[in-house]
Amino acid sequence: MQMDDLQDLYVEELRDLYSAENQLVKALPKMAKAASNEQLAQSFQQHLEQTRGHVDRLKQVFDKLGKKPTGKMCKGMQGLIEEAKELMEEDADPEVMDAGLIAAAQRVEHYEIAGYGTVRSFAKLLGDNAAAKLLQQTLNEEGETDKKLSKLAESTINIEAASPA
Repeated sequence: MQMDDLQDLYVEELRDLYSAENQLVKALPKMAKAASNEQLAQSFQQHLEQTRGHVDRLKQVFDKLGKKPTGKMCKGMQGLIEEAKELMEEDADPEVMDAGLIAAAQRVEHYEIAGYGTVRSFAKLLGDNAAAKLLQQTLNEEGETDKKLSKLAESTINIEAASPA
């Protein structure tokens, strides 16, 4: 695709996020199933619902832009999900698997936080305040999810994984 200005880059970055979120919608149920800690499994299920909302918000931004959200594969998310799949295929103690799942999920969250921070800034600069507000809402939710995962890891899961079986 020819990118002549920030608007073109903005649309491409939004398409990348749209692909990333849709890949995550497929991956989160598998991560929830692989989790042995009930709170972690619930956290993945809750984030699945949030992620569906993120897809809907991106669709709203694309509708306003008069563009299609499809046509790009987010290779970064594809790689992060592949790493999570490899982890889930390991023969690990349940507590260790849960700690690994949190690590994988936080890598995903940090990737999304970077992406949403970028497109939110682009939207502001381009004068699309409605989109900037929607993107900021998603950015806030991604940050909250990251904090919840850290709290769960530090208060319970990593401690259990560190204890000998």
